[in-house]
Amino acid sequence: MKILVTGGAGYIGSVATEVLVEQGHDVLVFDNLQLGHREAVAEGAAFVQGDLANPADIESAIAGFKPEAVMHFAANSLVGESMTDPFKYLNDNVVNALNLLRAMDDHDVGKIIFSSTANLFADPEKMPIDEGERIVPGSPYGESKGIIERFLHWLSVTKGLRFACLRYFNAAGATEVHGEDHNPELHLIPIVLQVALGQRESVSIFGDDYPTPDGTCVRDYIHVRDLIDAHVLALKSLDEGNRTYNLGNGKGFSVLEVIEAARKITGHEIPVVMAPRRPGDPATLVASSERIREELGWDPKYAEIEQIIETAWAWHSKHPKGY
Repeated sequence: MKILVTGGAGYIGSVATEVLVEQGHDVLVFDNLQLGHREAVAEGAAFVQGDLANPADIESAIAGFKPEAVMHFAANSLVGESMTDPFKYLNDNVVNALNLLRAMDDHDVGKIIFSSTANLFADPEKMPIDEGERIVPGSPYGESKGIIERFLHWLSVTKGLRFACLRYFNAAGATEVHGEDHNPELHLIPIVLQVALGQRESVSIFGDDYPTPDGTCVRDYIHVRDLIDAHVLALKSLDEGNRTYNLGNGKGFSVLEVIEAARKITGHEIPVVMAPRRPGDPATLVASSERIREELGWDPKYAEIEQIIETAWAWHSKHPKGY
């Protein structure tokens, strides 16, 4: 297929592009490079630098490339930042998605895979979180993703758009060529590995008195390659109908478990500093992926935290300064 990947120079989008090219698809990456890296665009993919905030940019890209489907990763995605700068999320994420969807409609592009978020579920009634859980977004970021999901629903009803929404918490790990490179880095696994590389003195643990086995927060981590495999399976299934899936490992790993695994893999002591709890941090957040496993046969290859960290460590060791 001819597939347009928005945000294809970012962490998850670059892996998506790598996998799609491997599988023989014709891929165009569309990215403004504000958060992504030109060097991260997978070899074999075409690239257009453009901004979804400018309708002419995405209109031109779609008109020229004529994709059959879109994978939409481009977005502002920091939960904490969305609490201090809500307009950046409630305006920019939503308007940019509308610009994309309008251009798709204008050029009869009828399929989209949307990278959503499990931040839609800030107050889950049961754990692990399945697709039947009530939607209570945990931030303006989560709200923006929820609004876009509703757009997709109504465009399906009124225009016949086929879509899949994939919701997940923490993508992690790396392929041999693509890994996580953010500035500043706010995600636990790369921060821990930066300590092992001597780029940080320690890692902070925000609270050790939660009602979890070791007192630290438990979170869901999913390997980025497994994540993209789910996106590809969803794309292949769209002719059978729209899809909404939660993605996760089903059990979660605590902050201390992540750090201990990284100590074992890197051979570094990785000093920790205990810090107060952060406001709004739930004790446990874990997603259920039973539906996509049953319906599409999704079978993650990197189920254990050690496997995820090993791939991340291999990439960061080769790219200590990122791209």
